Amino acid sequence: MIADITITEKSFGPKSLMNAVKFSVQDGEKVGIIGRNGAGKSTLFGILAGMDKDFTGDVIYRRGTVVVATQQEHHGVGNVTVLQYVLAGLPEYAELSHIIETYPLTMGDDMRKIDAYSDALQRFDDKGFYQIEEQIERELDNFQLNGIAHQEFSTLSGGQKRLVEVVKIMHSQAQLALIDEPTNHMDYVAKAQFVDWLESAREAVLVITHDRDVLRQVDRIVELKDGATISFKGNYDAYLKQNSVMTGTQMNDFEMIEKRIANLKVKVLDYQRLKEKSRNPSTIQKFKRLEETSRKELAELEQKEKPTFWIDKESVANLNYKTASQYDKFKARNVRIDLRSEESRSKHLLVKIRDLSLGYTAPLFDKVSVDLREGEALEIRGRNGAGKTTLIKALLGDTTATRFDGEIDLDSHVRVGIYEQEVSPTYFALPLEEAIERLYLDRGLPISTTKIRSLMHSYLFTEGDGKVPIERLSGGQKARFQLIAMLANDPQLLILDEPTNHLDLPSIEEMELALKKYAGAVIYVSHDGYFREAMGGEVLKIGASA
Repeated sequence: MIADITITEKSFGPKSLMNAVKFSVQDGEKVGIIGRNGAGKSTLFGILAGMDKDFTGDVIYRRGTVVVATQQEHHGVGNVTVLQYVLAGLPEYAELSHIIETYPLTMGDDMRKIDAYSDALQRFDDKGFYQIEEQIERELDNFQLNGIAHQEFSTLSGGQKRLVEVVKIMHSQAQLALIDEPTNHMDYVAKAQFVDWLESAREAVLVITHDRDVLRQVDRIVELKDGATISFKGNYDAYLKQNSVMTGTQMNDFEMIEKRIANLKVKVLDYQRLKEKSRNPSTIQKFKRLEETSRKELAELEQKEKPTFWIDKESVANLNYKTASQYDKFKARNVRIDLRSEESRSKHLLVKIRDLSLGYTAPLFDKVSVDLREGEALEIRGRNGAGKTTLIKALLGDTTATRFDGEIDLDSHVRVGIYEQEVSPTYFALPLEEAIERLYLDRGLPISTTKIRSLMHSYLFTEGDGKVPIERLSGGQKARFQLIAMLANDPQLLILDEPTNHLDLPSIEEMELALKKYAGAVIYVSHDGYFREAMGGEVLKIGASA
């Protein structure tokens, strides 16, 4: 065992986030950490990385264990280059390099320094550090970070920094790696390379992700739910089966508690009436004692919070009648995505592209042709930088790119809803309630306080969330705000840019179910294999390696 984690209390103000977190990690084990948005996954990683010490419990690593973690913030990095930043994250590299570079200048006949220098040379070779710079530059290129190795790290975009963090982890040769949402900014080629590394890595890995392609490769899944952890042996497919069985048992247990509460309430009233009717002192004491015992048990049971119940749609379809009825009664609230589901008779053409060549100083792609009608889906597939976003922007009327040849036409009457990965800066500083009102008013759409509250409820926001500025919301909350923005005008055409990033598994499934019933057209970019399989449709390949 390389790590043993126990957290009995982690709170933010009056809110308890964790109270029964307990799991261990074995040598070389790959563990996926999942949980609903807001369950505390990133907080858990902060604790494991030693950044957050304000908790009750123990995080015990085996003596000598080297732990590395992807960083979310990069303050005080200074003017180091990307290569220097990655190398600095490699255990032993800095120390060994210092010895190799400085000891020849000072060691003379000092046998202690000579031995240390000799050992450092051998260790440097054993760790593969003589080739490490070339390997890192090659890995950066694989992740489409070409030519940035000697660029200052502080000049990179947020997405680029996240990719560099993953490269740093992949070359760290640590015993335990903590990786938070590694694939959110990767294209499908880079993600395949990350998954290959994950399969072959000798170190143990804890990875926070809802990317089902990654979860399919792990040895175990630990779910953070209701302040506690539940461990499931096997990968994502195994998790779905085990979760279905476990949830059925939990629902039975909770139903028994509900029935016991109802019975105790009746008993308390009965004992109270019998006590009041009795005249014999010993009989009065007997019913008083029974009433107090029942009230005490009732109070304890009523303190138990309802567990969170979620079963994936395929497993629900295989439930027996009783369990299916229980699930309909007890299932956890999920986002409620309302999409147009009425069938159009016309199936008229919404998007027409003919022999299009588009780019800037030179074409990014050549001779692209598409017809997209209502009820159809189109996947635009290509590496980052191949021109996917350029094509979508041109379709929406952006003339920044140069049209070298061809025709591009969007039905002028169609209502378009766009899901973007980044929230518009227009809304950053606004509290959620005001941001929802602003996005409706900016589009000339009617909005009221009642409508705002209804939207917040449908997308799992609390009343308190309404006062929080958009910039302070979690990644999952921002993603749900983007869903509200996309659907505000009852669109006939949806354009989705990596829609599964930041959403939790139940929310992803709800989106997939809604899109399957959607009567309009969908254009999407996604590197989520499960989502692509669910959506289907024609595939438009952009770029030579698409």
